[in-house]
Amino acid sequence: MRDDDLTFVELVQRELHSVRWAEPAELRSRARRRSRRTVVAAALAVLVVASGTALVEAGRAAPHTALPAGAPASASPTATAWTATEVPAEVLLKPTDLRTKTGVPLTETGLGEAVRLDDLLLFCRKHQSLPAEWEASRYSRSVTILRERPAADEQRPGQVLAMQEVYRVTPEVADRVFAGMGELLAPCREWRSSGPTQWQGKTINAQVVHSWREVDSDFAGDDSVLLRHTVGQARNLDTGKPLGAVSKPISRVVVRVGDLVSVIQVGRDGTEADLRKLAVTAAGRMCPAAHPRC
Repeated sequence: MRDDDLTFVELVQRELHSVRWAEPAELRSRARRRSRRTVVAAALAVLVVASGTALVEAGRAAPHTALPAGAPASASPTATAWTATEVPAEVLLKPTDLRTKTGVPLTETGLGEAVRLDDLLLFCRKHQSLPAEWEASRYSRSVTILRERPAADEQRPGQVLAMQEVYRVTPEVADRVFAGMGELLAPCREWRSSGPTQWQGKTINAQVVHSWREVDSDFAGDDSVLLRHTVGQARNLDTGKPLGAVSKPISRVVVRVGDLVSVIQVGRDGTEADLRKLAVTAAGRMCPAAHPRC
């Protein structure tokens, strides 16, 4: 297959085949949220045809401050005072929730983590000098479910089947995450990212158009939304010619039950229908641990 038949993401994935991937035991022993998020952010940053500075910024952690500001607080607070408690492991998705054989899931816990929806979306706002900071959680827990592989085989890009973050947040933050979604996405519904990039051994000026949209809502839990990130075909700004193929959209769901907010994303073979089903499953798991309980 020729290079010009591939998307930027596929080109990078092809190069990653020569990289040594750590064994699952090694990954579990050093699993930290920061390291896993750096890998995910780097993969997403490939979609930004921009300068090296842009790629670095897209992967940086954001301060834990509300975005966007000014959203209304809960209009009907619960009668029982809210208290922050750890997110239990039972709320997480399980390998049996997927339709394929999986390896041992990787789990992590966090304290005071940002409720991250999409790091590249945050960079889109930063690029336009807009507020670009996530809401803060009190406690969090996450899981990464990997594809099963033969013991002698190397791990390959595409091994990730699903990733889930579950955050315990204050009632006010839980409301703002969804009430402010339209304002959060509005400046990035058609974001043109331009800059120098490597293509077929040369540095060229290229541009892609990114778009984030809500494509479905209210299908699981107390609140839910399906977000779709679409990347248009890149083009050479000097010649006007298209570069490679069009990338597959990247989708994720955000679902809330009480004071628990979950962000779920599937691997490259997953579909939006899979995401909706996982959101319903996740909402059911969160019910006993949420405040108030279902």
